[in-house]
Amino acid sequence: MNDRQGTVEMSKQDNQHVWYPWSPNEAASARITADRASGYQLWDISGKEFIDASSMNLTCGYGHPEVVAAATEQMTKLHSVDISQMNHTLVGALAERLAGFLPDGLSRTFFTNSGSEGLEASLFIASCYWAHTSEPRSRVVTFARGYHGSTVLARSLSGLPPTAHGMNQPFPVTRIDLPVSDREARLPESVPAILARFDEAIGDRADDLPIAVVAEPFLNVGGGVVLAPGLLRGLRTLCDERRVLLILDEVFTGVGRTGRMFGFDHDGITPDIVITSKGLSGGYAPITAVTAQEQIYATFVDDPIMGGIRYGHTTSGHAVACAVASAVLDVVRRDDLTANAQARGAQLVDLLQQIAGAPEVVDVRGTGLAAAVQMSTTEAAEALVKRASEHGLLVHNQGPAVLVVPPLVVDEEGVDAIGARLAAATQGGSC
Repeated sequence: MNDRQGTVEMSKQDNQHVWYPWSPNEAASARITADRASGYQLWDISGKEFIDASSMNLTCGYGHPEVVAAATEQMTKLHSVDISQMNHTLVGALAERLAGFLPDGLSRTFFTNSGSEGLEASLFIASCYWAHTSEPRSRVVTFARGYHGSTVLARSLSGLPPTAHGMNQPFPVTRIDLPVSDREARLPESVPAILARFDEAIGDRADDLPIAVVAEPFLNVGGGVVLAPGLLRGLRTLCDERRVLLILDEVFTGVGRTGRMFGFDHDGITPDIVITSKGLSGGYAPITAVTAQEQIYATFVDDPIMGGIRYGHTTSGHAVACAVASAVLDVVRRDDLTANAQARGAQLVDLLQQIAGAPEVVDVRGTGLAAAVQMSTTEAAEALVKRASEHGLLVHNQGPAVLVVPPLVVDEEGVDAIGARLAAATQGGSC
């Protein structure tokens, strides 16, 4: 079978048998088919080269030899066991490593496989905590444009149209709309207005206090919105004053994406629970860490049924995924990828400022290596994503915002190339 025959056969298989996530039914024939990748570059089956600035879980890039070696070695030794029944050495080692990156008190980690599962686990933990302390609660406060996963419980938090569902709402949710524009949200003067919305939503009625405030440090799916410094500190203060838990969804931002190890590090606060996922394994294996304050964990001895947590998955704390995550953390620390994200992110936003005055470009913003080019409409953003692909740059849009999220290993030359290719796509020229 020649290459053309193979491509035709693969396209037939895709069109007849694959159901792609978050995609129109007719999208299979239009998507790029990856063949190989290295670092921040990817080649499709025709041999065309791309810079991948669209895959949100690429911490160490593609084909990192140390991460691949860790996965390979562990796969041949012990791929995993069900840690609800027995143990392996890597799960404790990884939990200890994570505690070393986190503020004092955030020391107890529960492992799941995906961000959605991590969000569900965090809300279950928070709900049980209040029950254990004889203050049962059932409400959650969060951003209307937050995104926390695709399971029923996780998508019930969000007010984004794609997460809507027709099933029963599992709990009351108070959703906060941004009282400022996306462009203004990153300015310090926006903080009082946003906090006022949360203040009102939390309320002060003892019989209606929420389980938790759940927030992302960067509204990713919600449009690439950079939140102003000081906002998370203000939320921490509000939660402390009202005795409400603060859960931070760092599924996207955790492990260096914003130029600090965690998004909350910019404000110097400690959440009650933090969820870490995409950056933790760099896309090499599915794993999510739900890390809670020790005082929350301690209350589970009072669980009336099990005396512990009644939650888990067969592959929670998977040994290969733990080995991969530990290798990723080794690379992040040794190569100081958080500092690289900060430096290359500043370079990227500076380069993107060159297109700020282009037709239909409304705003350019970023935090670390999470940049967004906001267009006038969703259609304009989709068109820019398509033109960028034609110029060898993979980006993606969330509504009218085009997100540019290269791996944390991207170098100065790579960022220059991203800027040049996106500029060419914006101007309709060639690079």
